[in-house]
Amino acid sequence: MTEEAVNLEQLINVRLPSTGEAGTDEELVRAVLAGDDAAFSEIFDRYKRLVVHLVGRFFNRRELIEECSQVAFTKAYFSLKDFRGGKDKSFASWISRVTVNVCYDELRKRKRRPEDLFTELGTAEAEYLDNVAAGGADGEKDFVNRELANKLLSALDAKDRLAVTLYHGEEMSVKEVAEAVGWSESNVKVRLMRARNYLRSLLDR
Repeated sequence: MTEEAVNLEQLINVRLPSTGEAGTDEELVRAVLAGDDAAFSEIFDRYKRLVVHLVGRFFNRRELIEECSQVAFTKAYFSLKDFRGGKDKSFASWISRVTVNVCYDELRKRKRRPEDLFTELGTAEAEYLDNVAAGGADGEKDFVNRELANKLLSALDAKDRLAVTLYHGEEMSVKEVAEAVGWSESNVKVRLMRARNYLRSLLDR
């Protein structure tokens, strides 16, 4: 089956008939590679929440979350032959890495200039930033904080935003972030430090 010919509507939106009792992730992967597309429907059911959750950490718009999630499952489908499995390489970690890479590609396409960021701030957000600069922020208006955080993060380099989002948003360790994105731990630490410094410089403006 070629990538052009695959019908994701069949794999995802339509429940395919099961060929037997669901097995382990490794067994399902082997079944898909042997031509059993129903096994991929089971994989989708197991990991759709995880994929959507990860994508939702980077994007707010529902249609974009759906689009990136579908791209992630499409890439996973055609990359199953690369999944090695084993005790230290769970399918959850593998598909998380696929999803993070999809998000990274999308973030690179959507990079904005800091100047654009500040023209988009609402009154409440601007007042909150003034409060932060004056040292008086106490965490009020949680909704404003979340919206503002997303706007600030959008001004970061795509790789720096990956590091910050996974480390702070997903509460991963430096080692876990490194494994998720395929970087060295020292690279993750450098990007986290650079992102913090850049965000401080934005606040100083």
